[in-house]
Amino acid sequence: MAEIAVALDLPSGEAALRLVDAVGPACAWYKVGSALYVCDGPALVRALLARGKRVFLDLKWHDIPHTVSGAVASASALGISLATVHAAGGPRMLEAAVAARSGSLRLVGVGVLTSLAAADYGAIVDRPVADLGVEQERLARTALGCGLDGFVTAVAEAPRLRRLAGPRALLVTPGIRRASDADADQRRTASPAQAVRAGADLLVVGRPVTASADPAGALGELRGEMERAT
Repeated sequence: MAEIAVALDLPSGEAALRLVDAVGPACAWYKVGSALYVCDGPALVRALLARGKRVFLDLKWHDIPHTVSGAVASASALGISLATVHAAGGPRMLEAAVAARSGSLRLVGVGVLTSLAAADYGAIVDRPVADLGVEQERLARTALGCGLDGFVTAVAEAPRLRRLAGPRALLVTPGIRRASDADADQRRTASPAQAVRAGADLLVVGRPVTASADPAGALGELRGEMERAT
């Protein structure tokens, strides 16, 4: 059964923990991104772990192999369950990341961000891009060939990546929205039901939960949509 990770895109660790406590046992996974990690870092991670939560550290490492391997080793020691590296960092960086992990840490590759449409990505790589799925497959092959556990992908590309990666790979899908939710800065969004049918394992949901007056209720609605899709 697919699970939901709530993205703690909040201004402080204090605000993040208030939300976690408000949701209670209804959610096991929480994603900590760059802004919040810079603000409260390992202390917040330890507070989440003390509450029995699993932490998805989404820092999208993309640096020289030595630097990335050091970051992965630190994340392993901290007790992180899942972390991201950019597949565009290349085989040497990805292999160094895999070699440095220990414990229960899993690593997933990031390809084309869900905030980018085909034209946006084409401008970055300076060539026409007609199908972002092809780009995702190319980057996923590199990531999986280096021993990563899975890939972060928009729901639209998830079925082809599942065929490429096989049933054991972990597919993480950001940009999950209910029909009533605004897309905000995401360009390739999908509903929980669409994500489940596409083969996603971990659905990342941010503002539909964190900006809700009733975060536990919003999470329940999202989970209900997932269950009706199975």
